[in-house]
Amino acid sequence: MANNTNSVEVRAVAKYVRMAPRKTRMVIDMIRNLPVAKALEVLQFSTRAASEPVEKVLRSAIANAVNNNGLRADDLYVKLAYVDEGPTLKRIRPRAKGSASRINKRTSHITVVVAPRKEA
Repeated sequence: MANNTNSVEVRAVAKYVRMAPRKTRMVIDMIRNLPVAKALEVLQFSTRAASEPVEKVLRSAIANAVNNNGLRADDLYVKLAYVDEGPTLKRIRPRAKGSASRINKRTSHITVVVAPRKEA
């Protein structure tokens, strides 16, 4: 049984988050490989706007692990965390002399994977 719990990985995904992937990756990099309690603390006190959706995904992954797999939240750590680029919303801004320039409103797909820490 103990062998089985070490190989369990639980994931949560948020798709089409209206935030640029480049900015979101800066927040994701702060929590990778941290215990979940420490990761939530880092996100809570982060001043970056992307920390809010990342925290929601992390809390969802923890809830999935506890409710669906019967794992203890105290034993979990952030095994994988990454951001993929979603579809870009293309908008136009009027410019001088009747021309226009493009505004790209980017979206992100945030994925967080938590797993139980292996005992040494």
